[in-house]
Amino acid sequence: MAEPFRCLHRVIYAECTVGNHVYHSRYFDFLEFARGEFIRSLGTTVKAWQEGDAIFPVIEARARYRAPARYDDLLTLEVCPTRMDRVRIHFGHRIFTESGRLVLEAETFHACTTCGEKLRRLPPEMAQAFQNFVNPDYLSWNKGG
Repeated sequence: MAEPFRCLHRVIYAECTVGNHVYHSRYFDFLEFARGEFIRSLGTTVKAWQEGDAIFPVIEARARYRAPARYDDLLTLEVCPTRMDRVRIHFGHRIFTESGRLVLEAETFHACTTCGEKLRRLPPEMAQAFQNFVNPDYLSWNKGG
């Protein structure tokens, strides 16, 4: 099983509340960024898939907040496909502080559609590129934890 893809993000002031922790919904922006970077690491972009009439709207998301991230924290964002079938792909995510503290675990569920929002099969090139990364046990709740 391949390692999850990792990238870094420095928390900026605009992402924080007055209490100096990242606002809960901003984590979903971090997840989007990580997915885009993962796809870029495979030699393509989300925009290229869109130009090929394939988009991947989030149809469900869940998150488990473990600890706060704060202004100026350097975060490691992990992303790993956890399931892939004919028209769906799920991504697991973890976010860690520089010290290794787990901040968040999340999973996003995506349907593959045309730009006109009709379901379509995952593009074969995408399925092939992702297949070696799929790990259904990546998240603790998928392992019963």
